[in-house]
Amino acid sequence: MLNKHHSLRLLLWTLFMLPVSQAVHAEASESGRPFADSPDRIISIGGAITETIYALGLEEKLIASDTTSYFPEAAEMLPKVGYQRALSAEGILSLNPRIIIATEEAGPRSVIEQVRTAGVEWITLSSPQSLTDVYRNIEQLGTLLGAASRASQLVEDIQKQELVLQQHIKEQGNSTRILFVLQHTGGAPMIAGSNTAADHIIELAGAENALTGVEGYKPMTPESVVQARPDLILTTVLGLQQVGGVDSMLKVPGLALTPAGQQKRVVAMDSLLLLGFGPRTVTAAEQLRQHWIR
Repeated sequence: MLNKHHSLRLLLWTLFMLPVSQAVHAEASESGRPFADSPDRIISIGGAITETIYALGLEEKLIASDTTSYFPEAAEMLPKVGYQRALSAEGILSLNPRIIIATEEAGPRSVIEQVRTAGVEWITLSSPQSLTDVYRNIEQLGTLLGAASRASQLVEDIQKQELVLQQHIKEQGNSTRILFVLQHTGGAPMIAGSNTAADHIIELAGAENALTGVEGYKPMTPESVVQARPDLILTTVLGLQQVGGVDSMLKVPGLALTPAGQQKRVVAMDSLLLLGFGPRTVTAAEQLRQHWIR
């Protein structure tokens, strides 16, 4: 049975995975230039941002993060300022930060303005949904925080992983149809169409999104699932736990009638790994590919 912490995390990721706007360039510092020094007392808002700061070896600069920041394990020990879409100025300012680094999901806007009015730098990076976004955010963070060479090396390492992944996909020569199902308590399951993080990770893994002709997330219906004809159903670990496992999930009308349902081909992956588009994105795509080629 899920504890309250896991249930809350599931709810937060459910909200986090709702459609977001297109990526935009970072606002850098308010002057538009990198900081003259290597700043500390940073609060990171967004799991991918926090994970990237750790990957750059700059975790000692962090004093807090939001509740979507739970990787690496050490990040869970940081004080939390709440969910990224429901922040409070009081909670943030009480920690006496110098800089807030957040994604576009952070808000509400009034809180951002209050924090800036108090003299705290607020930097907004794009919401990553592709490897291009991942690389850009890594490089921007490296430049802003005085670790450009570390950032370049990290990007190079991930690009090497990407080349290996692409070679694996080329060698396997076949594809499969994957349907991403977002399970959450108290509402109908949602399925992911185009222009979603789930769609992009499925494509990166060399597979096809079974849900075509739909943009964003939509409530799942028996008709839409049967028409999608997925060979594999993809969901999150917490979502699958929330509904009671594979057998319970396949009782959702329509799923058992699909090729994936008939063969019980259901794959569950960690939310942040699968959908966060941070430094482990290629790892996530390769893990997903390994699942569907079995």
